[in-house]
Amino acid sequence: MQIHDACKLLFTALLVTFISHSVAAHEGHDHGGAKSAMAIPALPRADATSQDFELVAIAAAGELTLYLDCFATNEPVSDAVITVETPKGSVEAKPSADGTYRLAAPWTATPGRYDLIASVVKNGTADVLSLSLDVPSAGSAAFSSTSGDGSQLSSIAARIASIGFSGAIALIAAFIGGALGAALLVRRRHATATIAVVGLASIFLMHAALAHEGDDHGKTPLPQGGATRDVAQMLPDGSVFIPKRTQRILAIRTTVTEPATYRRTVELPGRIIPDPDASGFVQAAIGGRLSPPEGGFPRLGTRVNKGDVLAYVTAPLAAIDVSDMRQRQGELDQQISIVERRLARYETLAPSGSVARSQLEDTRLELEGLRDRRSSLDKVRREPEALIAPVDGIVADGTPVAGQIAQSNAMVFHIIDPSRLWVEALSYEALPAPKNATAQAGDKQLKLSFRGAGFADRNQSIPIHFAVEGDVSGLRAGQFITVHAETPEEQQGLAVPRSSVVRTSTGQESVYEHVSAERFEQRPVRVEPLDGQRVLISQGLAPGKRVVVQGAELIDHIR
Repeated sequence: MQIHDACKLLFTALLVTFISHSVAAHEGHDHGGAKSAMAIPALPRADATSQDFELVAIAAAGELTLYLDCFATNEPVSDAVITVETPKGSVEAKPSADGTYRLAAPWTATPGRYDLIASVVKNGTADVLSLSLDVPSAGSAAFSSTSGDGSQLSSIAARIASIGFSGAIALIAAFIGGALGAALLVRRRHATATIAVVGLASIFLMHAALAHEGDDHGKTPLPQGGATRDVAQMLPDGSVFIPKRTQRILAIRTTVTEPATYRRTVELPGRIIPDPDASGFVQAAIGGRLSPPEGGFPRLGTRVNKGDVLAYVTAPLAAIDVSDMRQRQGELDQQISIVERRLARYETLAPSGSVARSQLEDTRLELEGLRDRRSSLDKVRREPEALIAPVDGIVADGTPVAGQIAQSNAMVFHIIDPSRLWVEALSYEALPAPKNATAQAGDKQLKLSFRGAGFADRNQSIPIHFAVEGDVSGLRAGQFITVHAETPEEQQGLAVPRSSVVRTSTGQESVYEHVSAERFEQRPVRVEPLDGQRVLISQGLAPGKRVVVQGAELIDHIR
């Protein structure tokens, strides 16, 4: 019974100790919140910039990786000669297939601050860049802890690593000593109180060894607002940290803003219309049944020439019309028969002189007129109306079917010359004739020439016509576009591509400034339309700043 009681006392002591450790944790610990991963420091890095180049050096595994980019555009610079003055002497970096430059740097395994000088030569341009590389000690790096779904083995390993070598020795000694002492005393059947004292002593030694979990054991804290991992992320100050390797994957490009004076531009809604002189409608003058010409109806996209027969329209006849026509035909047939007999008699009497020659000729003319009238009645019933193409072009609209009834003035075909297109824009204010105008159709910019403006309002707007100059491939009639027309007014600002501007969650327009080699900051700005591909920043950004012109949308999604 003494062994059984001893085990009960030891189990109770263990339970009370661990409960007290969980509830009354020492100051500085958060034992009630959700688990979160500890910070993983970024790799040791240094950067330097000049008027032409931007250089980033990253130390890892005894090697120095160099990223060389153009300062203004952030484009990778290849085929350059880079020589670095290191603690081990002058070393030339070797270009790699991934566009970086690498050199052996075994001295980076020793913590400390290293001042480096890099000489860059590219196409006759030489530059010298100074870098300061800080390699922290191993103890200053924070270890990654497991999250709620992580491995318990990794968590235990992290705890042992965090308490240091002496703490681990104390933990092991306390655990082994307590276990051996308890086993020896139980075997000798000593008093249960002695067993409880030894168990509690070993437990408190374990508690003391693990009590410093999560504390700062001499680690150097990371700078406020600095990157904690070598991956793209948003920093606490709102800026975005993007390693050079990620920048190249995202193809981020920049430009240096320069102030200039531009003409004020207005945006007008518009749509593509065919040139009125190079398009036409094919309509039926009378209602009737459609029938195809030889070869069938021309289908959409078929090229036709002016004068080609595209379809026939056969006018339908009502029953009363058919009755009247038959009666008329009968009367004409009767008159033709009478005149034929008269003519035959006159021809018999003409040689003897009994009938005048003029009378004979009049009878012949009367007979020919009656026959023509009879023939015209047959044509009315048999000959359909031919629908002819008015211009050269392609069939843009119209899908007739044989036997279809076409109403009078109904559009059967729409013929358009696809190489001659116009733009109809709508303005809600009276504008002078714009000398320069462009239109944006998707990714394509169109140059427009002014053709005329309406005088009367059309739904409180004035139509303005432009002709599309140059290549019109990919455009279609009826396509909606945005027209940018210049006005005589002038304004100053910074011109940037439209792809530079992104909208925040509140709808504020903003751009990303490249403030350092691997850091970007969002700047709220006010923009005005300039042309189909650019906008004008009038407020919010100073001249001479590097603005992201490609990849701004990707940066905006980094969290």
